[in-house]
Amino acid sequence: MPVDFKDYSRRMEGALNHLNDEFGAVRAGRANAKVLDRITVEYYGSETPLNGVATISSPDARTLVIAPWDSKLLKDICKAIQISDLGINPQNDGKVVRLVFPQLTEERRKELTKQVKKYAEEAKVAMRNIRRDGMDYVKKLKKASEITEDDQKKAEKDLQDLLDKYIKRVDEATAAKEKELMAI
Repeated sequence: MPVDFKDYSRRMEGALNHLNDEFGAVRAGRANAKVLDRITVEYYGSETPLNGVATISSPDARTLVIAPWDSKLLKDICKAIQISDLGINPQNDGKVVRLVFPQLTEERRKELTKQVKKYAEEAKVAMRNIRRDGMDYVKKLKKASEITEDDQKKAEKDLQDLLDKYIKRVDEATAAKEKELMAI
């Protein structure tokens, strides 16, 4: 009886998608609304994502404009951006908040590259944990005599192959993000 790994594959895909979301939030010198995805503002007593209370646009390659639907939120939006790890000072003109992305320094590029590597390692650890869950499941099936030893060995090899495939995809995504960060 072959062991079904769809759930483990789906979970690894989820870890990869999460990594890509994390990478999207790392700014690479260009204005990208994804860097604001993690920022929340208190709105009517609950923490609301910034894109849920404002329109975010990019008039040029280095600027983001945040136009809140309720002008009372301008100060809260500025404060939320200042306490985030973006490293950008928001400019409030009374109607909109402007974020001007400066050219990245070599030092900042290296810091961001380290952050990208940290995110990649976290994704790999999550995937290894998913593989471990799969290995435990296979051992439990073997212990309950639901599969043979040969099936167990094949299932463990299949799980390892699945992990290797996803680790390779993480490495490719990491290399692409590092290249984007180091490009001037």
